[in-house]
Amino acid sequence: MTLHGDTLKNAIGETRAKWGWFVGLGVLLLILGGIAFGNLFIATVASVYVVGWLMLVAGIIEIMHAFGVKTWGRFFYWLLSGLLYAVAGFFAFDNPLLASAVLTFLLAVALVASGALRVWVGYSHRPQQGWGWIVAAGIISVVAGLIIAMGWPVNSLWVLGLFLAIDLIFQGWTFIAVGLALKK
Repeated sequence: MTLHGDTLKNAIGETRAKWGWFVGLGVLLLILGGIAFGNLFIATVASVYVVGWLMLVAGIIEIMHAFGVKTWGRFFYWLLSGLLYAVAGFFAFDNPLLASAVLTFLLAVALVASGALRVWVGYSHRPQQGWGWIVAAGIISVVAGLIIAMGWPVNSLWVLGLFLAIDLIFQGWTFIAVGLALKK
């Protein structure tokens, strides 16, 4: 076997001994996903707070980076960018409901735009095998984005929480599946 193959085999062997941790993490994520499904409003607020923290940290890092830049033009660019991120992060903490409305709208726009792009890419690759799946995925994304947009801003109280709950549940099942596969 090659060095790469031996390294991969050793890594899988070491990970196999930890299969229980994967299953345990999966169960924890399933429980958290169930809790999120139980109260989509709280899950939405929690997701807004996570985004707020990420924006605040990114803003602080960009502001610090601005002071390491050598030219004034770039300094002001990074400083302004960092300040905008930090203000947006504080905004998410100050008014999570309004922030959830903004994020839900941006999600709807992103789904419609990415879905339309997928439809176009799939359609432009018509002679190739599988192009229909790309088009179908794009159409589903566009429809999901339009459904979210039509219910906006009322649905902004629960849409982000629903996405968080679904993600936690899928991640939980994935970790459980990986852990059980490692056990075998």
